[in-house]
Amino acid sequence: MPTATGSGQDVSRALPVKLACRNLWKVFGPDAAGFLARQSGKASLTDLAEAHLVGAVRDASLTVQEGEIFIIMGLSGSGKSTLLRCLSRLVEPTTGVVELDGRDLLKASRSEMIELRRHKMGMVLETFVLLPPLTVLQNIAFPLAVQGVGRAQRLARAEEMVQLVGLSGREGFYPRSLSGGQQQRVGIARSLATKPELWFLDEPFSALDPLIRREMQAELLRLQEALRKTIVFITHDFDEAIRLADRIAIMKDGEIIQTGTPEDLVTNPATDYVAEFTREVQRAKVLSAGRLMQPLGGSADFAGAVESDAKVASFAAAIIGAGRPFAVVDGAGVAVGAVTPQAVVAVLAGVDGPGTVA
Repeated sequence: MPTATGSGQDVSRALPVKLACRNLWKVFGPDAAGFLARQSGKASLTDLAEAHLVGAVRDASLTVQEGEIFIIMGLSGSGKSTLLRCLSRLVEPTTGVVELDGRDLLKASRSEMIELRRHKMGMVLETFVLLPPLTVLQNIAFPLAVQGVGRAQRLARAEEMVQLVGLSGREGFYPRSLSGGQQQRVGIARSLATKPELWFLDEPFSALDPLIRREMQAELLRLQEALRKTIVFITHDFDEAIRLADRIAIMKDGEIIQTGTPEDLVTNPATDYVAEFTREVQRAKVLSAGRLMQPLGGSADFAGAVESDAKVASFAAAIIGAGRPFAVVDGAGVAVGAVTPQAVVAVLAGVDGPGTVA
């Protein structure tokens, strides 16, 4: 019988922590560090306002596991881009801890941070920031030139990146001759040319048309499957987040409100804000067979099988068409439960029913 497979990695496994921050603050205004010290590292929005300070990032703590896509999201002004820049120290945090591979980056010197950014970090921004006088190949090779890599070696690496992002035949084109999606592919290739271990993506697709944006999301997933980078990705679009994320942190007013898998956030929102933020999400894209399954009964008359992490949307048509339950199997292919067509229909209809979650 056919088996549907879920996507993404199992973030429940104990994976090494690549990047972490603890009690991180970025406060703009006079004597911000002194103010936080006097407040013992705790300050409300009211406290900050009364001191004529702006808390762009407030007491943020998170861990990013090696090889995962970790998405930070929130509305405009929530602090997500400032947090990303604090994690890379492009913006200097007011106080707190930022660790890369266990090393406190806030104790690194300016020259050490420059080397870390050159060799271990890559970044892609919403704006493409390509150099107009340079060709595609030259733009991709540019960071390697900054590193002092020889011409032949950097052009060979740039050729590899051109192949990787699907721009073969456009090596000699200038940015003005490329579409928005092609320009963003050049930006992605350039950021990967240095083989970064940690990849920061700040709303990289938000300036693109919807169709091109979906193509670029698919391209990112393809690249991640091949490269297994540790990615911190900023977006305000929950549909984009649930398609890409292993885990998501939702921010509001500079504070991380909740961190979890897309399924966790939709089914167990920690606050009314998170519930409202995720209210319009299509649950079939988020809920998994494992969340929907019922205990195995006496009958083994299954029309098919799905892995426990497979999303309802990926097998809804098959199970409804079959009109019979599917077995839910673990990583070893052993049946651990069953999901019924009725439960799937209830999810698609947006109502509670047997085997669904409220």
